[in-house]
Amino acid sequence: MIVIYNPIAGQRRAARLWQVLDVLSGNGVRVRLRETTHPGHAGELAREAVRSGIDMVVAAGGDGTIAEVAAGLNGSQVPLGIIPLGTANVLALELGLPMAPRAIAAALAFRRTRQLWPGVAAGPTGTRLFVQMVGVGLDAQVVHHMPRALKRCLGPGAYVAQTMREMLRYSYRPIEVRVDGERALAGSVVVSKGSFYAGHYMLAPDARPDEPGFSVALFGGTGPGAVLTYGAALLLNLLPRAPGMRLLRARQVEIRADFEVPAQADGDPAGAAPLFVRDAADPISVVVG
Repeated sequence: MIVIYNPIAGQRRAARLWQVLDVLSGNGVRVRLRETTHPGHAGELAREAVRSGIDMVVAAGGDGTIAEVAAGLNGSQVPLGIIPLGTANVLALELGLPMAPRAIAAALAFRRTRQLWPGVAAGPTGTRLFVQMVGVGLDAQVVHHMPRALKRCLGPGAYVAQTMREMLRYSYRPIEVRVDGERALAGSVVVSKGSFYAGHYMLAPDARPDEPGFSVALFGGTGPGAVLTYGAALLLNLLPRAPGMRLLRARQVEIRADFEVPAQADGDPAGAAPLFVRDAADPISVVVG
């Protein structure tokens, strides 16, 4: 197998990677490690691995790195393994993946898989595959302006701190969303493949990551007061029932605005709206243990 590693993960999380590799090597599993050096490099390395005949590619990093590797594997029969090293590790939580090094190594060695059907978001800066979610609005502005040092220092708490900053300067102008052609307006929108958001917090109970289609969360409330309400509901796992919140199922989603509004995909900056979101052409197989 080949392990594609994002070194930005930091020393503490990298220790998990070395422990996993030690267990695999100690059990006779041949592992090649490749480090990424620039955005998009993980996808390039995954495509190169597919061409070389590698039988499994493992993404070691957060959801953004996993999405890049998944994009490189999409359309092939090569399964995707995951060593969760991110800040939130939302996809790993979604799929119930192990977090302990020995359990991760055992899962990768056993190679039991399940299907994941990614999405694709197309916009002015290009097309990218995502494995968990695309967001447009305040949460994307938080991602765009997040200082790397703050994220490394506070972990998931960095998102709370940065949200408190951004909610006072975000414009809250309405975003136009077309959900399977039906028009709606929202202050922010999240198009999700999975149930969870920002870690283990519930966003979309009806999500089905192994099937085509999306759960679309429309945040109708605007202003700092609404943000605080949504934040409290998130922490209490009541976000789907928060005031002004709508959850819809869709196969295609168009997001437009007559002003520049940022977008994020799997926790990484993803340009700005307009975006057209659809299913990827094929599902991928993810190793779950």
